[in-house]
Amino acid sequence: MKITGAQAMVKCLEEEGISLLFGYPGVAICPFYDSVYSSSIKNVLVRTEQNAGHAANGYARVTGKPAVCVVTSGPGATNLITALATAYMDSIPLIAISGQVPSDQLGSDVFQEVDITGSAEPFTKYSYLVKDAKDIPRIFKEAFHIASTGRPGPVLIDVPMDIQNQLIDFDEYPKEVNIRGYKPNVKGHVMQIKRVAKAIEDAKQPVICVGGGIFSSKAQDKLREFCEKLSIPVISTMMGIGALPTEHPLYFGMLGSSGKSYANKALNESDLLIIIGARVADRAVTNPRLVEKDTVTVHIDIDPAEIGKIMGTNIPIVGDAGKVLDQILQNEIKCDNREWISTLNKWKEQMTKIKEDREGYVNPAKFISKLSEKLDEDVIYVADVGQNQLWSANNHIVRNGRFFTTGGMGTMGYSIPAAMGAKAAAPDRQVVAVCGDGSFQMSFMELATIVQFGIKIKVIIMRNTYLGLVREFQHNKMEDRFMAVSLEGSPDFGILASAYGIPFIRVKDMNEMNQSIEKFIEEKGSCIMELNIYPFEVTQ
Repeated sequence: MKITGAQAMVKCLEEEGISLLFGYPGVAICPFYDSVYSSSIKNVLVRTEQNAGHAANGYARVTGKPAVCVVTSGPGATNLITALATAYMDSIPLIAISGQVPSDQLGSDVFQEVDITGSAEPFTKYSYLVKDAKDIPRIFKEAFHIASTGRPGPVLIDVPMDIQNQLIDFDEYPKEVNIRGYKPNVKGHVMQIKRVAKAIEDAKQPVICVGGGIFSSKAQDKLREFCEKLSIPVISTMMGIGALPTEHPLYFGMLGSSGKSYANKALNESDLLIIIGARVADRAVTNPRLVEKDTVTVHIDIDPAEIGKIMGTNIPIVGDAGKVLDQILQNEIKCDNREWISTLNKWKEQMTKIKEDREGYVNPAKFISKLSEKLDEDVIYVADVGQNQLWSANNHIVRNGRFFTTGGMGTMGYSIPAAMGAKAAAPDRQVVAVCGDGSFQMSFMELATIVQFGIKIKVIIMRNTYLGLVREFQHNKMEDRFMAVSLEGSPDFGILASAYGIPFIRVKDMNEMNQSIEKFIEEKGSCIMELNIYPFEVTQ
């Protein structure tokens, strides 16, 4: 039986278990959408293409599997590039499908033609321009395999209109993938594993630094087993928050310039640093040369390109985090780190700062801590970018939930669409998006999407009337020469919420905090809460 390329695309998605798309159609992708119409797959219509990618990002992070976003050619495809870059930097598996002008018009600069495979090349793990509809089953099978194996990431499939309409014989979806040159290594080298075991035995002050790769590997339980069995303390990058519960006795916070001072001290005083699934980029370690000088470094990562790229490594191990940890645990390792952990606890007690309240304003650090206590244990907390991200990273308490943010690209406007995707993947879980008044105004058009599709997320806006983190930088480094950071002219968010029919709560100061949090959580559907933050509040 002959079917069109568009119908074949839908069949491939069904074979991969895809039931939901995030997209924004245009003429160049209409044949595909016409085939979706006759399928069981649902489409969530976002209000701008970038947010289709961010929503798929949130969906993929909950399910651990590739999620799908769909756009049209030209500006539809170029609008998606920021979301692809965001997923690429944070190693999130996405399948991005873009419509394209007919094959015989490629290179002619016709209406809404863009070389999207070329444009997005730096931000995708791989990309395809489909030239024959007969290749669609193979390409889709490969795309899902590439996106989800090795170091996960986005894969782009660009499909011209004539290819979507081309008739082909579709016998069956491929069961296997065999891509020459693409064989990710998942098991660590045996001799390197033995070296790590010996290094752990010899160490007096070991530290594990965990990043987002632990979630890609689905190795949170294995990490917990590993650190508890060997009594090794854990610190994290921003993307690694939640790998261990925040209040676990072996977890000592996020490191970095905006992290916990005792986490940084633990790193600087360690004699063995075990990096797992983390880049340890400049935001996490500002001076890697100082750490290298006195510390034996083990770096475990599925991507060999990341090992030694930023920090010198004594024992490199290429492999899947969970499998490598399991290999290490198979060795008989004797170590006693009680004195080291006692020292870390003293530092934590001495160096913990409590931010004082300001009369007439909400204390963001205290608010987030109090909110965390009241939220469900498995809440999905999505932080945007800016001061709100740093307050969230340092004060949100992760128990059995997840902490999502964009750590690599730092994309403002991420939280609301990513929260939409997370809620769509886990409709029975509580999902909260936290943003500043700057980042909120980059994506508040998606309030229409959550209303249209009944996606019940809760949104917190930290309103300080500034691009707070930039203003803070200008204060610290540019002698208060504030330029292009005032958000004067922003709308009344209460009236905006009312326009969408969403309940709204405004919190003026700390006296209103507890009652407002209770009301916010009790709201059965979506709800928006605005916090009155001191305009010159700082992150540390």
